[in-house]
Amino acid sequence: MKLSDYARLKGINKRTAYRWYVDGKLPGYKTPNGMILVDDDSKVASRPEKTVVYTRVSSSENKSDLDSQASRLTAYCAAKGWQISQVVKEIGSGVNDSRPKFLALLADAEVTRIVVEHKDRATRFGFRYLETLLALQKRSIEVVNLSEDETTDLLADLTSIIYSFCARLYGQRRAKRKTEQITAELKAMQGTGDGEETVGT
Repeated sequence: MKLSDYARLKGINKRTAYRWYVDGKLPGYKTPNGMILVDDDSKVASRPEKTVVYTRVSSSENKSDLDSQASRLTAYCAAKGWQISQVVKEIGSGVNDSRPKFLALLADAEVTRIVVEHKDRATRFGFRYLETLLALQKRSIEVVNLSEDETTDLLADLTSIIYSFCARLYGQRRAKRKTEQITAELKAMQGTGDGEETVGT
């Protein structure tokens, strides 16, 4: 069948299906006129679809955004015709690999589709690894907005990384104070526009 038909049948973006084809995870071939045809596995018995919406913010200060994310993602799934089994809301850094709610979704083989607003709602780094492993399990992660997320959340994740390193270098007592100092300097540099240090004469 055509790649576009396969993507529609599986409820995934055509770009995702094309990436699977390029990576060799989706068997198929390209016709002389450029059309991509893939194997039709629709006749193979498959598990029922279970779509879960996952929302995340980095800190409790942004907790109110969880409901906004959930509302937008629910509307998106409704437009796609997907029935939502669960809406998961979690507070935690995108660089934290110990988020229990997200890990539970990854471990639940019955969850066939995880819907997130941005890639970094799932993970700040290594999204392609995550996507590939889910694809091998005949599961998927749907990203609604492929553009970059807000700078404020990125700064929150960066702060958590700085704190982790400071704790190792300076010990737990001085880590918070040192992290606040570095974060303040980063914000000040961001305010100057180019972030270059001015050297006096």
